[in-house]
Amino acid sequence: MRRPAPDSGLSTVEVVILAPVMILFILVLVAFGQLVDGRGALDGAARDAARAGSIQKDRGTAMTEARRAATANLADVCSGPVSVVQKSAGFRPDSLFTVEVSCEVRGLGMLGLDVPTTLKSTFSSPLDPLRRAET
Repeated sequence: MRRPAPDSGLSTVEVVILAPVMILFILVLVAFGQLVDGRGALDGAARDAARAGSIQKDRGTAMTEARRAATANLADVCSGPVSVVQKSAGFRPDSLFTVEVSCEVRGLGMLGLDVPTTLKSTFSSPLDPLRRAET
């Protein structure tokens, strides 16, 4: 009869200990990847919102179109409402139309960590000098 080696079964113990750690590490990477993806989507939404607003005739229409553009871009990224705020003063020709877009993004929630992650992005677009002014 052979006696088992003293380290028999050691690899099973290693797998049982390391598997949950590796799975948690992969989930953390995916969660931070979603945050990075959310940041990119928010930057794009701010750009689109500023551009959509800058080609309008008046401030009210500009803000409506900016909100519409940002909300459409962030529909599958944000877990709450999308906020669009005008940061530029006025709506004069030859000036910039600046908006700040913010929302709470998904990310660490998939790990069971209820950490609110609100991201903000600001973008400016020049007001179109050839747009028709409201008369």
